[in-house]
Amino acid sequence: MSQLHKSWLPASRQASQRARLTGALAAVVVVLAPLALLIGFGRADGATDHLDSWSKEERAVLSSMSLNKLPAPPRDPSNAVADKPEAVALGKRLFADARLSSNGAVSCASCHAPDRQFQDSLPVGRGVGVGKRRTMPVAATAYSPFLFWDGRKDSQWSQALGPLEDSVEHGGNRVQFARVVRTHYQREYESLFGALPNLQDLPADASPLGSADEKRAWSRLTNAQRDAVNRVFANLGKAIAAYERTVTYGASRFDQYVEAVLIGERAGPQLLSTQEVNGLRLFIGKAQCATCHNGPLLTDQAFHNTGVPPREPARPDRGRAPATAKVLADEFNCLSRYSDAPAQACQELSFMVTDEPGMEGAFKTPSLRNVELRAPYMHAGQLATLDEVVTHYVHSPAAAMGHSELPLGGGGRAERKPIRLTEEEMRDVVAFLRSLSGPIMERPAR
Repeated sequence: MSQLHKSWLPASRQASQRARLTGALAAVVVVLAPLALLIGFGRADGATDHLDSWSKEERAVLSSMSLNKLPAPPRDPSNAVADKPEAVALGKRLFADARLSSNGAVSCASCHAPDRQFQDSLPVGRGVGVGKRRTMPVAATAYSPFLFWDGRKDSQWSQALGPLEDSVEHGGNRVQFARVVRTHYQREYESLFGALPNLQDLPADASPLGSADEKRAWSRLTNAQRDAVNRVFANLGKAIAAYERTVTYGASRFDQYVEAVLIGERAGPQLLSTQEVNGLRLFIGKAQCATCHNGPLLTDQAFHNTGVPPREPARPDRGRAPATAKVLADEFNCLSRYSDAPAQACQELSFMVTDEPGMEGAFKTPSLRNVELRAPYMHAGQLATLDEVVTHYVHSPAAAMGHSELPLGGGGRAERKPIRLTEEEMRDVVAFLRSLSGPIMERPAR
């Protein structure tokens, strides 16, 4: 299976869900790659008759990118409460609770701010300390089989647990979190997950991560005590994930334009300017953006090395390469004792490629929806503007770590044809990217 075909696989852990999404999009995938290589498909000729100038094949690609083609989030078999309204309500409260931190000042919403696209607009995340990577937005992560820039987590609930114990994010510990749940959320928790364990005989702070004192305290607990705390910790993540599953994108001007094009409505040209339409042609054509930024969420959910310069040149980030071992060893992954999924439902984890050389220095393809509102860009905020992002792909520098998939201006291995854009065409692509902004929505729990 080619990488392009892999890019259309959904985040579902169920074969039926996989068939539902891939069946609807299979024809478009076959069309997309050859079309992107046709110079005429990427023309920017200033045509004003937008509706009549799209070919049948081009309309198929546009349709595949429309938000109308996005199905309901795939079921997460590892989280039994993922779609329960009560879990969504509890998760939303936990998401905003700063008591889930070592200093009582950091919540999930501190970095994933609802009024800032569920991110923080900073080059790297800041919690109780300063991180090394950009805060990723929460919207539509229910469709992603692997989370974080490097994919070291395989579910939303497992991802939610990572920052809670991270020393520069929330900086807390598992026993502390279990006490917060018992003190402030006992009724809501027990209605979803059953009785909370007795915490009276436990130390105030204990965790297999964190400070030396916390690790020592954790080692002194019995296996039963550790398991009980871990289960509360996992369930906390599952409630937060239930809320995060509801956060998604609303329609943009681009989606309205595509709808007009597909039904032949003459209002189409007023929805996107000529420059934006030119940029759209380039996006799905010779600019090659749609090679990775495809589908309704404008991401293939995969990992790529595109030669993005490291934030710290002396210590380049290896990205995806070491993360496969991390997700396999994660005590809260889909195959763990704290997952609600049977082993056969954990297909992405079970069949994950772990020895792909191209994953050295590779990072996750982010969704381009609302991208104008989420500067700075790349995995560590290395590029400040969309103009810089487009310029990077046209200049395609050599990778500091691994090998770039882009044609390299500085030599090295290339896997795609050169991206040749004029200054005007680069501006057109940026103009189109700005048309992808829409509202952030919380869909009703099903």
